[in-house]
Amino acid sequence: MPKLIDIHARTIRRPMRMAFTTALGSKREAVSVLVRADLAGGASGLGEVPTSFVLPDETAPAIRRTLREAADLLRGRDVKDALSDLSTLRQRVPARAMTFSGLEVALLRAELHSRGVSEWTHWGGKLKTIRSDITIFFTPDPQPLQQWIDQAVDGGFDTFKVKTSGKVDADVAFLRSVRERLARRLERFTLRLDGNQGYTARSLERMFALLDRAGIDYELFEQPLAKDDYAGMKRIARSAPRPILLDETVFVRADLQRAIDEGLGHGVNVKLAKSGPREAEALLALARRAGLRTMIGCMSETMVGLSAGILLAAGAGGVDYVDLDSIHFFPHRRRYGPIEIAAAEYRIHD
Repeated sequence: MPKLIDIHARTIRRPMRMAFTTALGSKREAVSVLVRADLAGGASGLGEVPTSFVLPDETAPAIRRTLREAADLLRGRDVKDALSDLSTLRQRVPARAMTFSGLEVALLRAELHSRGVSEWTHWGGKLKTIRSDITIFFTPDPQPLQQWIDQAVDGGFDTFKVKTSGKVDADVAFLRSVRERLARRLERFTLRLDGNQGYTARSLERMFALLDRAGIDYELFEQPLAKDDYAGMKRIARSAPRPILLDETVFVRADLQRAIDEGLGHGVNVKLAKSGPREAEALLALARRAGLRTMIGCMSETMVGLSAGILLAAGAGGVDYVDLDSIHFFPHRRRYGPIEIAAAEYRIHD
């Protein structure tokens, strides 16, 4: 196996088409660090480390500092050994989960490039086409909401993941508005809800009751409670009218095993940005063995990072829900390498 020559990083900023607003915060610009791994012989790979409200200490300067330190440790190592060493670093410094995930994607891509193997083939080469939902961000302003819904519907989307604020009455009113606006454009559509840790068990039970009373149907509810509210999650999982998917609660296998053992939810959102390729693959396998539903999701990555999730979802197949929509938050091209963006679909040309 070729040796790792160097690791390079640069910060990028991208204005977003609509304010990215969740229960954890709001932003109009996506900030990421792109990381490139160069191997002896000329092979290289690109990864992306997004910044996120979920891990606020992983700022762009902190990410770049960690990448410099990782480069000093890994430079000169066989790429396979570097990937193994990175798993150890992740365990030692869990607060830099996204940094190590982006670097792992870059190393994996460089290793595959050195062998002439595509990512899609590496993951199994199962599906040539996958279809994603698209996010509707919480906003009290009807004008940008309508513009975003019109763009999404015109773009061919019919499944919508709605971010809520954690404020029950405001959320129910917002969901009524979203449902009415979608009903004027589409005969059939699906709603998924994402609480981003905004509720308590008590407020969520009230939310369930009000949604039922309002006749608002939805397919699932993602991470409604704080990531470490285990007692609340166990209580909600027993009584929830729809599947509860865990996101921020699960980064690694130990997290998911606890969720399985304690009955904390009905499924998991696996993201390469938070778990990295090896752990993501293991999480999907563990979830399936336990009979949990699986989603492959994203943060606010550009196509550098998002493409890794798309190729995993298409290559591996068998995912219940695809939530890989972040490229639609930005102006974008129709084609990126082997991936064609065709409205709500991604088509793989490999």
